[in-house]
Amino acid sequence: MVEKKVGQPIYGLTVRDITKHFHRTKKSDEKLRLPEKIRRLFKREKEIIHAVDGISLDVNIGEIYGVLGANGSGKSTLIRLISTLLLPDSGSIHVFGDDVVTHSMKVRRVMNRVSVEASFFKRLSSAENLVYAARLYGISAVEAKKRAQVILERLGFEAKRMDEEMEQLSRGMQQKVAIARALLTTPMLLLLDEPTTGLDPKSKRDVQTFIEEIRDERNAVILLTTHDMAEAERLCDRIAIIDNGKFIAEGTVEELIAKVPPQNNTLVTLEDVFIAFTGKDLEEEED
Repeated sequence: MVEKKVGQPIYGLTVRDITKHFHRTKKSDEKLRLPEKIRRLFKREKEIIHAVDGISLDVNIGEIYGVLGANGSGKSTLIRLISTLLLPDSGSIHVFGDDVVTHSMKVRRVMNRVSVEASFFKRLSSAENLVYAARLYGISAVEAKKRAQVILERLGFEAKRMDEEMEQLSRGMQQKVAIARALLTTPMLLLLDEPTTGLDPKSKRDVQTFIEEIRDERNAVILLTTHDMAEAERLCDRIAIIDNGKFIAEGTVEELIAKVPPQNNTLVTLEDVFIAFTGKDLEEEED
């Protein structure tokens, strides 16, 4: 009897040894004389920034995978690589088995992204912005309005305000529109890059609840970057801690906490874990 070979499991998202480096002008703390300053203007030294440095991860279908890191640690660059906005220097990324470089158009049809830097046509209303975005995916204006209203109301956004210009809306309300825009296309891979930054506590809870509902209703694959410890604990099935472009720890909240011994008989928190592994707090900026 011939034994049947079992193929490799297809994860929703697979990242293997991804790297992305950037070059920038090297900063100097030296106090230079004017002639030296002038010389350096014409001959600037470059340094390499290892934004993403050999990262690998697998995210299962129906899983929320969190990437926890300080500002400048590389988490947004990782999101841009997965979403095809940047090309990796080396390594590979597959979404439901398809390579994001060689099959980028196919991959884009099954994913969408929410960024803290979301941009809009500010003189148009949220409804007009959402209809425009939906039409790019072949969704009719009537269907787009219907979907948009349902999503926004679930996020705590009053339907009567959908006709107000975007520039008249608060930062939190604009972020809810950004989330609605990403969900109009019913993506199976949702990339959330600090989606609740700048939201008030109630809006933050509304968005977090909706993220959980999306995962449960669609069995979607969700990658969430955040520097909010409570958000990571609430939403994420597994968490990776990123620092200087590298994953330095990975596991469930319980597994990560178990890696750090308690001090003075106090309970270890996720923040304690982060500080223990990185030596910094989440608000620190990287140069």
